Amino acid sequence: MALSDRIPYQAQIDRPKLTLPGGKKLAVWVILNVEEWRIENAMPRTVLSPPMGQPLLPDVPNWSWHEYGMRAGFWRQFKALTDRRMPVTLALNANVCNTYPRVASAALEAGFEFMGHGYVQGPMHKVENQADAIKRSVEIISRFAGKPPRSWESPGLTETEETLDLLRLNGIEYVADWVIDDLPQDIATPHGTITTIPYSVETNDIVIHALQHLPSEQFLKRCTDQFDRLYLEGASNARIMAISIHPYITGVPHRIRYLEALLDYVLGHDGVALMTASEIGDWYRAEMTKT
Repeated sequence: MALSDRIPYQAQIDRPKLTLPGGKKLAVWVILNVEEWRIENAMPRTVLSPPMGQPLLPDVPNWSWHEYGMRAGFWRQFKALTDRRMPVTLALNANVCNTYPRVASAALEAGFEFMGHGYVQGPMHKVENQADAIKRSVEIISRFAGKPPRSWESPGLTETEETLDLLRLNGIEYVADWVIDDLPQDIATPHGTITTIPYSVETNDIVIHALQHLPSEQFLKRCTDQFDRLYLEGASNARIMAISIHPYITGVPHRIRYLEALLDYVLGHDGVALMTASEIGDWYRAEMTKT
């Protein structure tokens, strides 16, 4: 069976009427992705092309591009989010708890929801022992945060045929890899149901700036356009919007004000429910018991 066969097609117009907490129109969740890039490996992505077209290791400039985010960019984003008392889902490589404890501790103290994001940054297809990596990731986060993660976003949204089953086996209830709708959907596994949480590859600073190379202000423009349409549609049925950010992208000095402006725009609308991944998942499951 193809992996896609596990998530049957549902037309959005046929989805049951769902009501957000407080009768809100749109649930917005912010995903702050913190990752560990190993300098001895090829970088997950690059900002500078290699000299004379020949990749060199260690890749100091591209590793440093990301490392700037962990040392400086994260703290700009952290201030923007905590000053506004925004609920935050922290998608973190589990080993960040060991290698960047200052970052992980600040997020824990601020009450961010810890979401599994692999062990270190790299596609699930390249993990030598996926079962062990997922188990180890859940255990590390559980020890650090004092409770196990309930949600997961695979690095690069990558999955193999066994990923969903292994995630559910290790207690993960909610997964953000499936960018297929503006509402959650259940997927059956041998270990129980796992539920998709609507994510985005387009209201995502990686795509806008690192891949499409659009100007700094385009993050604000695209995200507010997305917000406006979903807010409008939310008058007839609930909608979910994801805002995905990375410290080395929108945490830099020339982009941070556009993230701040976006957060203020969202907060300026009364019909918005600010939620985390697990809050969205719990809400959806409770609503579906009523249909």
